[in-house]
Amino acid sequence: MNRSQAITLAITGASGAPYAVRLLECLLAQQQQVHLLMSSAARVVFATELAWQLPAAPQAMAEALQAHFKVSAEQLKVYGKEEWFSPVASGSAAPARMIVCPCSTGTLSAIAMGASDNLIERAADVVIKERGQLIVVPREMPLSAIHLENMLKLAQLGVTIMPAAPGFYHEPKSIDDLVDFVVARILDHLQLEQNLQPRWGYKKES
Repeated sequence: MNRSQAITLAITGASGAPYAVRLLECLLAQQQQVHLLMSSAARVVFATELAWQLPAAPQAMAEALQAHFKVSAEQLKVYGKEEWFSPVASGSAAPARMIVCPCSTGTLSAIAMGASDNLIERAADVVIKERGQLIVVPREMPLSAIHLENMLKLAQLGVTIMPAAPGFYHEPKSIDDLVDFVVARILDHLQLEQNLQPRWGYKKES
């Protein structure tokens, strides 16, 4: 797969594991090559919210996820937090598109400050410096002035701030409908086709 079909997906320790799983599922279904980065806190959230115990070792996690989603090792790659020689760590090889979903306020702060202390932060820094597309999906409430200042700083750099705040005008009937609302908006911003939720004024395709 070429870089135009590649996306970096970072999953951090904010609440919202269902958003991450649904997004990953949709990206893989569209034959995108996904470079997955998951923090240790995110694995705790997965265990808490989904009762899904993922291995800590990147290779074991990759094999578990590849088996679950029935995709190849070429399509879904997983990297550890200090794999500095992975493609996402360099502007010469990293995908031009990256989503942090969900994005903890700690990760938000680190990205805004350019900390680059782990691979998630470095990957985001690369996308910003290379003027690629970075989408962050914060899940926190209420938001402090610190959180808002960090979001403003990133927005002024061209980062898309997309809080996990589903709408209700589509008359959701389940939690899955609310999750799909947010994931659909992310896919829209990635300019990927989706029929999870209709755009305003359109009916959902059958």
